[in-house]
Amino acid sequence: MPMEFINQNILLIAVVIVSGLGLLWPLIAGPSGKGLSPAEATQLINRENAYIIDVRGVDEFDKGHLPEAKNIPADKLAERLGELEKFKERALLVCCAAGIRSAKACGQLQKAGFTRAQSLAGGVDAWVSAGYPLKKGGRGK
Repeated sequence: MPMEFINQNILLIAVVIVSGLGLLWPLIAGPSGKGLSPAEATQLINRENAYIIDVRGVDEFDKGHLPEAKNIPADKLAERLGELEKFKERALLVCCAAGIRSAKACGQLQKAGFTRAQSLAGGVDAWVSAGYPLKKGGRGK
């Protein structure tokens, strides 16, 4: 009887299994690649003295950035990696406006040996939405 049900409803069963795996995938895959929430980023900053890199353009950075962030625009990151060499073993928090450029920059940093680089999920927009402060001006080179 159970085999008959399975044979008659194989497509429905396959859809249920695929849907279930899709819902469980974030739990199975773990946190890598998703970035840190603003609360997790704050913990990283406070507990591990994370070095903060803002990969937005200078104009964006000057309008408001995370306190203590250093501005290294994403398009200049490769040529400025030498400046970061002393932070290779330190936790790095990489941010941008919405988390897209920072995720890409994080991948670039990890390939260069910065294994503790993590992206701020949702970027500065998520930071502000969570009610955290920004600092204005000062390029923080």
